[in-house]
Amino acid sequence: MNLEPSVRWVSLGRMGYDEALAIQTEQAERLLRGEDDAQTVFAVEHPPTITVGRSGTFDHILMGRERLRSLGIEVREVDRGGDVTYHGPGQWVLYPVLHLAPWGNDIGRYVRMLEEVVIRALAEDGVRAGREKEYPGVWVGADKVCAIGVRARRRPSGEFVTYHGLALNVNTNLAHFQLIVPCGIADRGVTSVERLLGRTQDFAAWEWRLKRSFEAVFLAGETGSGAPEDAAEAR
Repeated sequence: MNLEPSVRWVSLGRMGYDEALAIQTEQAERLLRGEDDAQTVFAVEHPPTITVGRSGTFDHILMGRERLRSLGIEVREVDRGGDVTYHGPGQWVLYPVLHLAPWGNDIGRYVRMLEEVVIRALAEDGVRAGREKEYPGVWVGADKVCAIGVRARRRPSGEFVTYHGLALNVNTNLAHFQLIVPCGIADRGVTSVERLLGRTQDFAAWEWRLKRSFEAVFLAGETGSGAPEDAAEAR
């Protein structure tokens, strides 16, 4: 399968969570209705936002909404899989809006492929990242560097259409993760590329590194093993 130009990469820059959500869900609806067949990845950086997924609980947000708002942090309840996570400046968020027939219509495989995208991108700088069998995302030791939570809905044909996606901490303010129980996991940490490599990263360069890695993984279809079920919500 030829990924380019069959998958288009759309750089949204820094954009509010609600606006980016509207863009990706509108594209997903077009695919679900059969009005479009384009495979699209949206890349975006959000202002500070805490999101609660379908299997999450507001109990995992450790500060009240009004106090968070006074700090410039919004809270949103969303329809992706997973629990509570944080988005903010210095974090690349990828929203692949794809129909999955080219990749076996397999959600578990798709989640492993998203993990592989980040694992390969980190390996370019010598960072040995991997998976945790019980938890979705990408880990370096006991610390999560990339959260993954997706939603998949079916076309009338039975083919899945995906949206939401992954969030890689590049130069992210890790102190903001102390406001939540990240992904509902209390006994693990959160890290960033900046912390792992000991220096501030060229943020724009990391978008294009993720793009190259995405193309390589989704062309080759090499997924690794182990996809935690709560990474995705499907119907």
